[in-house]
Amino acid sequence: MPYINLKVVGKLTKEQKKEIAKQFSDTLLKVASKPKEYTYLVIDEIPGENWAVGEKFFG
Repeated sequence: MPYINLKVVGKLTKEQKKEIAKQFSDTLLKVASKPKEYTYLVIDEIPGENWAVGEKFFG
């Protein structure tokens, strides 16, 4: 059972989330023969004020 945890800065639309889920599950099916119904995806939308690279925050 594949488990994917995607972290992104900011918000995604519902349509973007659907497409991301489709692309990840399609890829795991194609490359690793993992059925889509067993692929789990969690999307964490992190506010830019809580995510930094070095000393620079994204928000």
